[in-house]
Amino acid sequence: MMRTISRRASLLLGLAALTTSFGAQAQTREVTIAYQDMIVPFRLAQVTGDLEKATGYKINWKMFGGGGDVIKAMASGDIPLGEVGSSPATAAVAQGLDVAVIWILDDIANAEQLVVKESLGAKSLADLKGKKIATPFVSTSHYQLSFALDKAGLGGAVQLLNLRPPEIAAAWERGDIDGTFVWDPVLAKAKASGGKVLLSSADIAKQGARTFDAVMVRKDWAAKNKDFVKAYVAAMAKADAAYKADPAAYLKGDAVKTIAKVVGAEEKDVTPALAAYAHPSAAEQASADWLGGGKAGGVAQAMASTAVFLKAQGRITDIPADFGASVDPSFATAAAK
Repeated sequence: MMRTISRRASLLLGLAALTTSFGAQAQTREVTIAYQDMIVPFRLAQVTGDLEKATGYKINWKMFGGGGDVIKAMASGDIPLGEVGSSPATAAVAQGLDVAVIWILDDIANAEQLVVKESLGAKSLADLKGKKIATPFVSTSHYQLSFALDKAGLGGAVQLLNLRPPEIAAAWERGDIDGTFVWDPVLAKAKASGGKVLLSSADIAKQGARTFDAVMVRKDWAAKNKDFVKAYVAAMAKADAAYKADPAAYLKGDAVKTIAKVVGAEEKDVTPALAAYAHPSAAEQASADWLGGGKAGGVAQAMASTAVFLKAQGRITDIPADFGASVDPSFATAAAK
């Protein structure tokens, strides 16, 4: 005769199963990370799944068209961690969002440029009076373009249009705009389609407008998920170091194809775009030249300068007294060890 299980035993087995199920769910954490179309070494790591294996977190990678959209998502609580340019990062802090810049995804260096229709015959900024130039507002490109125009005494003399990169690409092809200040892959498409470079981000940086792309995290989330953030920064540092050590080796096999697919770029544009950016090491980032140094640090000072621009543009109403409070070098320091 088959033995029957008592109701008490059955109840105990049921509770054990429920406890096991709850434990498994508790160990499975999930995070959505916002990224943009910047072409950087870390894009390869987004598809390998290594970070998920190392941390036990399920990662949902969500692509955004601009830093302003990333900020809105972070402010709403939908996204705890994301990529933004130095201008949107500054705006987020000035608007009271409790966030911290924890990693420099790239020093923009020569990666953003002002490209105009070659048919215009423009040789300098002065030739753009009355012309339509598109750029994503509150982005690093917008900051640099406005900075350069003001320096040249052309503030208000050029029609600036607020368009996201995909919209810029479409407007360029239709002939709706005369030029754009933007980054790859749209930059490469514009240059290949009758575009002429008039000015670069490297040129403007020499004039005093330093820009970068950064990883920003909500402070409350980082405090509760410190191990994940530490592993995330370490993974980005590892990717940058591997690329810098031997770019050709890093991009062998399907690497270029993979990066192009992740950001929506053409394969031929990946290698030159990567070369246009600079990628400071973890040790460099932990120093006062970048994330370290508190209020006097490089990133904090760059954000303070950017805030002056944003206030003049009516994008923010107040300038924080200390941007160093929103820059955290601890994760870069850990990655440098």
